[in-house]
Parts: sequence; structure tokens; C-alpha cells
Amino acid sequence: MARSGMKQGILAIVAGMLVVSTAHAGGLERSGYNIDLLFDPSDYAAEATATYVNPQRDLENVTDINPANGIGSNGIGGGSTSVRDTESYWAPRIGVKAGLGDSFDCMADYSQPWGAHSNPGKNWMGANDNIETKVESDNYAATCSYKWDLGPGIIRVIGGGFYQEVSGFKDRLVAPAIAVAPLSGIGRLELEGDGWGWRAGIAYEIPEYAMRASLVYNSEVDLDNLSGFIDLTQFAFPTPFGPIRGTKYDVAGSASMPDSLELKVQSGIAPGWLAFGSVKWTDWSQLQVLRFCPATASPLTPCTSLDLLYRDGWTVTGGVGHKFNDQWSGAVSLTWDRGTSTGIGAQTDTWTLGTGVSYTPTENVELRFAGAVGILTSGESGPTTHNGEVFGDEVTYDFDNDFVGAISTSLKVRF
Repeated sequence: MARSGMKQGILAIVAGMLVVSTAHAGGLERSGYNIDLLFDPSDYAAEATATYVNPQRDLENVTDINPANGIGSNGIGGGSTSVRDTESYWAPRIGVKAGLGDSFDCMADYSQPWGAHSNPGKNWMGANDNIETKVESDNYAATCSYKWDLGPGIIRVIGGGFYQEVSGFKDRLVAPAIAVAPLSGIGRLELEGDGWGWRAGIAYEIPEYAMRASLVYNSEVDLDNLSGFIDLTQFAFPTPFGPIRGTKYDVAGSASMPDSLELKVQSGIAPGWLAFGSVKWTDWSQLQVLRFCPATASPLTPCTSLDLLYRDGWTVTGGVGHKFNDQWSGAVSLTWDRGTSTGIGAQTDTWTLGTGVSYTPTENVELRFAGAVGILTSGESGPTTHNGEVFGDEVTYDFDNDFVGAISTSLKVRF
């Protein structure tokens, strides 16, 4: 059966494979959380990873169904009935790990676990629903483990914490453009907030067989201080006395980034061969309708909301890896991610095929390259009732199966 030499080569590429294969999961997930560096057997290690993702979701047969805020991109009927909705993005990660004696290992890392960028633009029939929406995050984490011998292997208990910053904006047509140049009828919601989270887990390893099983829980992050502004200065309210320019005013609300639970298993199955798999649950269903209001709402300072109506996400990955020689290893995987949309939005199931290679020119340096291609499955979006209230009543559209691609590269140095 495989020995520790295989562990160094194949387990490394498996870690890179899981990153690139799940880089476009449901909800607002980009790279999620990853603590694989904690298991590196070296006393000290540093790693940097960059993943590029190119989702190509196209919306078709777009119909503006709410005439109250104008029809089409200009409020009077213009605009395309098909549009590219998604933007490509980078997901970076950097981490360092240190072994503190025979029993303790600790790591610190920076990542961007959450994000989204929808940019259909102004010239489509759904401009009153969305012109551009962008969410970004920064996550700073520290994680440690304590290990001891148990039977033929090693057991670890894992714990840590992280600080998270989340920000974003949304632009949309909020009223028809009127003859008060240069007003355009476009409004913006911009928000930012931060919060703390924690993680806990357990793992069992048998290095002789390159076997590891881990179960890790990551808590939700409460963004109770989520605040920002609504900018309505780009359009005017018509009145009997002439148009009144909109205003810019502060709003506040709350949201929680989701908790998650992930099981990862891997084991040598033959000399030079490894099988691996993972199952992850993410609590996206807590993001339903996020309301943001000023201290005192009025016709000139109304509330607004982000209507997500997400359901929980599930991500399942399985694959095999092979060590070709002392320097080269490779792996292939298949990932299914359950879509989080429930009637509005375009986040349907995703199937992804990933492959990658690991090159170790010396025992202290490792380079990984991975790529993935996938299918964003078809669906439709339209009015949906939630708790007796109708959402998604601005626009309807459908979409076919679309392509998503990703590439990832990383460098690890052990010393």
C-alpha cells in the first residue's frame, strides 16, 4: 500500500483540485474556507494560491413585468431581451503553517470566501431588477490543532477563529428617466459590515496509508453592523410643482454569512493511487429577504431590500489521484453543487470536471496547476411567493445550460 511519499505528492494536488472544482459554488461562495495547509507534515510551510473563474451565464427571453418603475432599460420600452449576466473573477488565498512541538500545529491565512458579480448592464429589459451587483469579502483566520496517537494513526482536535469584512453594492433602474437632464432614473444601494466567526473539528490520519478523514464546522458570521447608503440623486420625483431631485441617505440592516459543515475523506487504494471525496453543507437558507431602512422612512427616503430567497447548499466531490514519480502527481475529480435559487435568480445545479498536476522539483518546493470545466444547468426566474409576499415581480427570464471554466495555480514552500 502507499506510503508517506505518496502522501506528499498526491494529497497536495487533491487540495488544489478541491479548491478549483468548488470555486463557483452556490449562494455567494467563491473559495469558501480551507484549512488543508494545517495538515502539512513539515515544521513550517507557506502557500499562495490564485484561482480564476469564468462563469458564462446568459439570460434569455427577458420580459419586464412591472410597469410601475418603467418598462425596459430606458423606462419606455427599450432594451435587449438577452444578456450575459456573469463576470469572471479571481479568488486568492495565502497561508502559513508552523509546527509547535510534537503535538501542536497552527496556521494563519487570508482568503476571499464570499463574493458575487452580476453585470448585465443598463441596456436590457431587466434593468429595473439589476444593472450591476457586486459583493466582496476579506477573511483573516487563525486555526490550530492538537494531535496524539490513537490506534494505528493520529487523531486531531481542531479549533480557530476568523474575522470577516463584507461589502457590496447594487445598481438598478428605480424609476423612468424624465426630462431633467442629466438624471437617469438609476439608484444605488451600497453596504459594508464585519463580524467574527469560529471553527471546530476533528480529524483522524493514518500516514502509512495516506488516509485522512476530517469533519470541520465553521460558524456563521453575524454582520449586525451592516450599514451604508441609498443614492437616489440620479433621478427626480415628478410633482405638481415640478421634479424634485432624489437624495442620498444612510441605511442600516443586518445579515449573517452562513455556517457550514464539511466532511473530507481520502485514502490510498493501491501503490501510487489515492481516492478522495468530500461532502459540504452550507446554510444559505438564512439569506432570504435582507431589508435596509433609514432611521425614519419617507417617500423621499424609502427602504429597500435584497431579495435572495436562497436554499441550503450541498457540494459533493469525488475523485482519484496518482503519483507518477517522485516529482509528478495528478488527479481528476467530479463535483456536483446544488443550486441555491428557489424561483428567482439563476443559481441552478452545477456539474464540474476538474483535473490537475503537482510538480515537486525539490522536497521543499511544490507547484500545482489545476483546471476545471463545468455546466451551469438551465432554469427560469419569475414571481415567487415567500411567507405570503411576492418577490421577483420585476422581470422574468430563462436560461439554458451554460459553461463555467476555472484555472488555479499555487506555490508551496516547506522549510
